[in-house]
Amino acid sequence: MNKKTVALTRESYQLIIDTIRSGFIAKDGTICKPNNRIATALVLEANLGLRIGDVLQLHACDIIKDGNRYRLDITETKTGKQRTFTVPNEIYNYILQYALDNGISIRAKLFDISERAIQKHLKLVCEVLNLDNIGTHSFRKYFATSIYTDNGYNIELVRQLLQHSSTAITQRYLGIQPKEVEDALQKHIQLI
Repeated sequence: MNKKTVALTRESYQLIIDTIRSGFIAKDGTICKPNNRIATALVLEANLGLRIGDVLQLHACDIIKDGNRYRLDITETKTGKQRTFTVPNEIYNYILQYALDNGISIRAKLFDISERAIQKHLKLVCEVLNLDNIGTHSFRKYFATSIYTDNGYNIELVRQLLQHSSTAITQRYLGIQPKEVEDALQKHIQLI
């Protein structure tokens, strides 16, 4: 059976990250120590909208100063597309602090861990929290869904940030209808 990952809610995002950072006991009794590295990688996926594979390839030097802003300067692994979006100062400082706290040089990869290791750890934490259909991609979907709802349901904005070729692809990705369709369905409710 092919399970489709779902977007996180703000609450599930917070709960997952807090649990990973504090450590937990898996359902099979395995003690999972606090893991700031995995938590930070997932936080960056949720805040930059990158796929986890691209997050794991990041170096602090991939974020460059461009005038009075910082921006990403990477090529997405899956698509081969350049990614040059703005990185807010708070996220840039968060990355620098993580590198400093962990003795990571500006030219070294920020995360020396495999995508599979993150997926396995996330599966354990989601089992403990009784969260279904959550995978690493749920963090990218959380990014996209939050951008969509927090910016007036602007599907074109989300399309640009995810670098999809059309808004139809973005709508399928988010699992949504155009805003007008959703509004019409909501207005039509006539329960008796």
